[in-house]
Amino acid sequence: MTATAVPDVFQPARLGPLTLRNRVVKAATFEGMTRGALAGDELVAFHRAHAAGGVGMTTVAYCAVAPEGRTERNQIWMRPEAVPGLRRLTDAVHAEGAAACAQIGHAGPVANSRSTRVPALAPSRAVNAQARGVTRAATREDIARVTTAHADAARYAREAGFDAVEIHLGHNYFSSSFLSPRINKRKDEYGGPLAHRARVARDVCRAVRDEVGDSIAVTAKFNMDDGVPGGFWLDESLRVASWLQDDGTVDALQLTAGSSLLNPMYLFRGDAPLREFAATMPQPLRLGLRLAGGRFLRSYPYEEAYLLDSARRFRSALTLPLILLGGISTRATMDLAMAEGFDFVAMARALLREPDLPNRLRADPATPSLCTHCNKCMPTIFTGTHCVLTSRA
Repeated sequence: MTATAVPDVFQPARLGPLTLRNRVVKAATFEGMTRGALAGDELVAFHRAHAAGGVGMTTVAYCAVAPEGRTERNQIWMRPEAVPGLRRLTDAVHAEGAAACAQIGHAGPVANSRSTRVPALAPSRAVNAQARGVTRAATREDIARVTTAHADAARYAREAGFDAVEIHLGHNYFSSSFLSPRINKRKDEYGGPLAHRARVARDVCRAVRDEVGDSIAVTAKFNMDDGVPGGFWLDESLRVASWLQDDGTVDALQLTAGSSLLNPMYLFRGDAPLREFAATMPQPLRLGLRLAGGRFLRSYPYEEAYLLDSARRFRSALTLPLILLGGISTRATMDLAMAEGFDFVAMARALLREPDLPNRLRADPATPSLCTHCNKCMPTIFTGTHCVLTSRA
């Protein structure tokens, strides 16, 4: 009996109907470059740079499926007017030899209703600091509309030339918030038992797959756990991942964690940039964040592959292709992910500092990443996401 060869992360690989030039994915990081909720030159240049830098696929984040599904009003929402700008972006990415993915989703309770000027939707009505008000409990009609909107968004993405869509099932956005027993207090067919709480996520994935078939790849960003007491946790998450695999609606899962609503640093790890976030906010929010922000932006030590221990449980339980995210900035970590049976790796912050890091890691595996994991890039989403340690000229 011969051992299975470990894949080379920089060799071509299949993702559903796609063949990517390598197994490195630029993870979705909201770019803050879509004034007027449309793709322009800045966003095109951002993703062209990552494609030229050597990733197999770059992910545009974030393409909301409905106006109230944005975290702020300048985010793209998928509609016919968005297609031409996004087509320019995919053409630019393809010209550099990479594939393009659109992250589609609905922010749900993470939406800032003051900015979008539309009430935020959630499984249950609740006072919500993130939404800057009270979230409205989604009706059955709302759920049906949002589900259909995901399918429509996937169709627009295909029309714009995207090779894949990534459905957002993480971070307590709309679908993820229904999965959370802490947030979802419903008593109907969308609340209570896990099978009910998973209905929205499964229906959304089914609607997208039915719309696009195998014409483009369909992946999902999926929470392994919310990182909050009483939230969605590994035991339930493994069951839902198994259901998604059995449903046959996704070609891969990108495994993530944390709650943009309740504990965002659980995903990011490293320093919490409280002072920098506070500087972007008006008073009295600025003072409040400086005084009590540590309760929301908690610090977690950074280490390479910090989601690997949890992700191993998914790898051992599933046959579905999996994308490892979280603390991947060296060739050694990439090779470890391949040896552990993961099909792709996703990089984010390290590529903000060095978009060409994949090319350099391919040429010299000993190349160090210059990312310091200071997380000061996070507050730059309000002015155009970038590494604060590099020039934007």
